[in-house]
Amino acid sequence: MNRKNIYLALCLVGTIVPYWQFVPWLFEHGLDVPLFFNDMFANRISAFFATDVLVSAIVLFVFIAFERRRLGSKLWLPAVAVLTVGVSLGLPLLLYLRENHAKIADYQLH
Repeated sequence: MNRKNIYLALCLVGTIVPYWQFVPWLFEHGLDVPLFFNDMFANRISAFFATDVLVSAIVLFVFIAFERRRLGSKLWLPAVAVLTVGVSLGLPLLLYLRENHAKIADYQLH
């Protein structure tokens, strides 16, 4: 299995696993945003994970901005992925798109 396929598989896992937890909560509580944030920061352990993911998302947005300048305009997709699913989809999607760009650049060199 090549890197491109691994990144694509990680995109799938990065979408399914977080939503596996979120969708039942959503069915139970609806779009209760205050409750969502209250639950997300319910204790120090959940706050630890929430802040870790938030900082990781910020780092990923910065990385996307740098890569977008270098690779072109298709890189808006990972930013949308971070906002709709999370870092678990945004990062492997960015790496997948970078792999596609690298393959095209290698092809043009030969």
